[in-house]
Amino acid sequence: MSSDFEGYEQDFAVLTAEITSKISRVPRLPPDEKKHMVANVEKQLEEAKELLEQMDLEVREIPPQSRGMYSNRMRSYKQEMGKLEADFKRSRIAYSDEVRNELLGDDGNSSENQRAHLLDNTERLERSSRRLEAGYQIAVETEQIGQEMLENLSHDREKIQRARERLRETDANLGKSSRILTGMLRRIIQNRILLVILGIIVVITILTAIAFFIRGH
Repeated sequence: MSSDFEGYEQDFAVLTAEITSKISRVPRLPPDEKKHMVANVEKQLEEAKELLEQMDLEVREIPPQSRGMYSNRMRSYKQEMGKLEADFKRSRIAYSDEVRNELLGDDGNSSENQRAHLLDNTERLERSSRRLEAGYQIAVETEQIGQEMLENLSHDREKIQRARERLRETDANLGKSSRILTGMLRRIIQNRILLVILGIIVVITILTAIAFFIRGH
């Protein structure tokens, strides 16, 4: 099953890379080519969504104890999908360089300044996005470690409880064995006392018989 998931992952990576490349080209295309490219990207976005659905179905079939890692990867892919859709939406309404120059005028310095300002803002947004993604990844990894620790603690607790139950059973068995041994020892002592008394009686009887025999002669 994991091999199927990894196959979907590879297809998703290739497809999203193609979509990203095409989205970056959309604002610079002439109207006719732009329309064709937009339709092509929309089709590929639908294919990417279908791949995500297949991957999600595969994750649901994974045993719960092994599902955490794949669920984290699915969340990352869904975030990437949402980012692609947002970028595609912005690219569809973005003006080409020619149209922007017509609207802003022929002042080259003004256009260059505005372009530099836009690029600077874009870089800032990308850095912020990377920091947010890194923070989210750390939070996900921390959550996963916490879940593993809780599972380990739960297993250790079960082991301790089983050990306590075995100790209680052993203690109960020792108590029974002690009572049995005490009873056996008591009977042995009683039997020995009886044997001693019988021995004394036998000796007295023999001595009495000898005494009567001597007196008779």
